[in-house]
Amino acid sequence: MQLDWSTFILEILNFLILIWILKRFLYKPILTMIAERKAAIEQTLATSERTQKEAQALREQYEHRQADWQREKETARAHLLEELTAERNRLMAELQASLDHERERAAVVAQQHTDEMARKAEETALTHGAQFAARLLTRVAGPELEQSIVVLALEEMRALPESRRQAILATLPHNGVRAEVVTAYPLLSPQRAALSAVLQSLITPSLGCEYREDRVLVAGIRVSIGDWVLQANLHEELEFFAQAAAHAEIPRA
Repeated sequence: MQLDWSTFILEILNFLILIWILKRFLYKPILTMIAERKAAIEQTLATSERTQKEAQALREQYEHRQADWQREKETARAHLLEELTAERNRLMAELQASLDHERERAAVVAQQHTDEMARKAEETALTHGAQFAARLLTRVAGPELEQSIVVLALEEMRALPESRRQAILATLPHNGVRAEVVTAYPLLSPQRAALSAVLQSLITPSLGCEYREDRVLVAGIRVSIGDWVLQANLHEELEFFAQAAAHAEIPRA
């Protein structure tokens, strides 16, 4: 078999031309398309990676924000619990103070009511006692009781201190004065003499005495010299007892 060099050379040229044509019109566009596809894939991958990083950052930010929100929620809950506890304590303190005040006020009202009832009971007892004493003394009153009262009055006048006697003298007019002696029953002569002697020794020897009877006194004597009055009779004592009963107050603890 003979080698045809012309045919061989032409085949080589055809092959080279084919390679050039393929490289020019087929391989280069394919490479360009592959490069573009690769660039698009790389861009997509970069975008995906950037998106993934952003998503991871957003996730971490969300997790951090959720943790912060959880802490804020716990802090707010703790503050709210503290405020509610403080408000509850304040309201309980106010309620306790109000209850204590109402309890004290009720105790004061109850004590006042008790004191008022006790005072009225005491007034009633004193009034009944005064009435009973008045009835009893009225029944037992007589000349004998009056004589005993007059003796006591004489002893009281004899025991007057000098300062008291000078005070009585200072109230008397300078132009003379008379003593008024009032008794429930007529005085016996010895009692009149003793009474005149005592009054003259206390006041002045020239003191005159005027005697009269008044059954309102029940029993006893009333001596008036100017503004000075000596009360020693059952009527005045019973009046004083009745007034004391009307104005009696129960001692407070």
